[in-house]
Amino acid sequence: MEAREKRIQELRERKRRLQQGGEPDSVAKQHAKGKLTARERLSLLVDPGSFVEMNLFAKHHCTDFGMDKLEAPGDGVVTGYGKIGGRNVSVVAQDFTIHGGSVGEVHIRKVIRMMDLALEKRIPIILLNDSGGARAQEQHPAMEGYIALMRRHARASGVIPQITLVMGPVAGGPCYGPALTDVIFMVKGTSSMFIGGPPVVEAITGEVVSQEELGGAEMHASVSGVCDRIAENDEECIENLKELLSFLPSNNMEQPPVADTGDDRDRMDEDLAGLVPFDFKKPYDMYQVITKVVDNGNFFELKPDYATNVITGFCRMGGQPVGLLASQPLVWAGALDINAADKASKFVRYCDAFNIPLVNLVDTPAYVVGTQSEQRGIIRHGAKLLYAYAEATVPIVSVVLRKGYAGAYAAMGSHFIGGDCRPYKEECIELPQVVP
Repeated sequence: MEAREKRIQELRERKRRLQQGGEPDSVAKQHAKGKLTARERLSLLVDPGSFVEMNLFAKHHCTDFGMDKLEAPGDGVVTGYGKIGGRNVSVVAQDFTIHGGSVGEVHIRKVIRMMDLALEKRIPIILLNDSGGARAQEQHPAMEGYIALMRRHARASGVIPQITLVMGPVAGGPCYGPALTDVIFMVKGTSSMFIGGPPVVEAITGEVVSQEELGGAEMHASVSGVCDRIAENDEECIENLKELLSFLPSNNMEQPPVADTGDDRDRMDEDLAGLVPFDFKKPYDMYQVITKVVDNGNFFELKPDYATNVITGFCRMGGQPVGLLASQPLVWAGALDINAADKASKFVRYCDAFNIPLVNLVDTPAYVVGTQSEQRGIIRHGAKLLYAYAEATVPIVSVVLRKGYAGAYAAMGSHFIGGDCRPYKEECIELPQVVP
C-alpha cells in the first residue's frame, strides 16, 4: 500500500509540474508582451470545471542535436475537450512559454488527434495559435504533420465549425492551417502571420519591412482580408469567439441555436422611414438600418475593416440566428468590387453550410467596372458570389431598400438566383414621403 501511494503521489506531483507550463521567466516574458499563457487562455475560454486534458504526459522522442536533454512539458501544446456555453468543443492551445511553442512530431500529433476527435464527435474545433514555427531539430516530421492537418481541415470544412485564434506569431507553411479554417481572430500588437518573416523578405527581395506591416493583425484585417476580426487583447479575442459560437450549430446536421432575446419579433420602428433618402444619389449609413432591424440592435460583424462596401455578420431576428449581408451606400455607393465579392461569397457559403438563413439588405448600383477591375478578374470573382447564392439551400430573403441593378442585383440574393422572397413592388410596403 505504501508503494502504491508513493507512486500515486509521484504521478500527481509530475502532473502538477507539467501543468505549470514553462519556466517562471518564460511566463513573465509572455505577460510582459501583453499575452496570456495557454492555460490562462483556456481558463477564460471553457466553462469552469469542464476541461478534460488529453495527452498531458506526451513528450518528444527526438535524440538528435541535444534534444535528449531538452524537456518540453506536453511538447509545447495543451489539448483536450470541454464546454463553451454548455456545448462540447475540441480545443488546442499552443504554449509559447515552452520553447516558443515550437512544433515537433509529438506536438502536431496531439493537434491532429483533437481534429480527429472533433470530426468523430461532430463538435467545433478551436485552435489557439501561438508558436515560433516548426522545431528546427524535428522540422521534417513537423511539416509532414502540418500537411496531414491541412487535409483534415479540408475534410472538416462545412461539417464542423473551425475557428482559429491567432494569439502570437504564425510563420511559414503553418499559416495555411488557419487560412483553411472558417474564421480567424487576431490580437492587435501581438498577433502576426506571414509566409516569410521580415529577415526572409529582406534576404530574398531586399525589401525592409516591419513585422506589423508585413503580417500584423491590422494589416490582415484591412488589407489582405485574412483576419475576420481583431481584438485589443487576449480576453477580448476569447469573448469574440464565444459570441460567434452562440450563433453556430455544433455541426452541419444541427440547426443553429435559437435564443430568447426579449425583442418582440412583430415590433414596428417608425425611425426606419426616415433613414433611407429617396434621392438615389444621397448616401446613408446602412449600420443605422441594421441596428433598427436586428434583435436588440446586436450585430456581430465579420471583416468589418475589409471591403467595407459590403457588410457581413451574424444577428438574431426573433431569436433566430441569421446571416446578414448588406450593401454600404457610404462606400462606392454600395457597388461590388473583387474584394467585396470574395468576402460576401465566403460568408454566404458558410451560412449555407451551417443552416443559417440569409437576409440581404440591398442598395447597390452594379459591379465595379473599368480596365483595372476587368484585368484583376471582376468576372471571375463576381461569379463566386453568384455561384454561392445559386447553390444555397437555406432561406434567403432580400430587401431592396432603394436600388439593385444589373449583375449586382442578381448577386445580392435576387429571386431569380435562388432568393425565396420576391422584392416586387406589389409586395412592398410604401413608406410615407419624408419632407426635407
